[in-house]
Amino acid sequence: MAVAGNTPTASFLTKIGRMQSAGCRVCRIAREVRGESTDGLADETHSHINSAGCEGMATTITTAHHSIWGHLYDSMHAAQKPKSKLKFVTLDKETNMSTLRRREEFLRICSKEELATKEQDIDVTIPVQKSQEARYNLDPGSFFVNRF
Repeated sequence: MAVAGNTPTASFLTKIGRMQSAGCRVCRIAREVRGESTDGLADETHSHINSAGCEGMATTITTAHHSIWGHLYDSMHAAQKPKSKLKFVTLDKETNMSTLRRREEFLRICSKEELATKEQDIDVTIPVQKSQEARYNLDPGSFFVNRF
């Protein structure tokens, strides 16, 4: 059903006239439980429900991701040859660009400020998509500021 594009999600059911709102029912329930507004719900699509972006599924999806990664890590580690120089990242040692930039070997290549300047130089050359023009008020400079 997911491949055919006819999974009975709110988005699909709205498209065929069976529901009035495409808003995610799982997100709505999660917000109601927290006592928050249910305005501006994301569309309930197959992709949305199966992502950590779904407020009601985020914990489940993240737990599944970590469980799968644990099994993959164990399999890769078990298959690794004794003389291999490869290092596998473990769940408790995950990194992002901020933590990588703090490492001494990265600081020798360039500073965080130099990297930010270069990123901005590149980003201002990226055209704003037509669907995002209103968000950035057709000001290419605000595109960089608002993205980061």
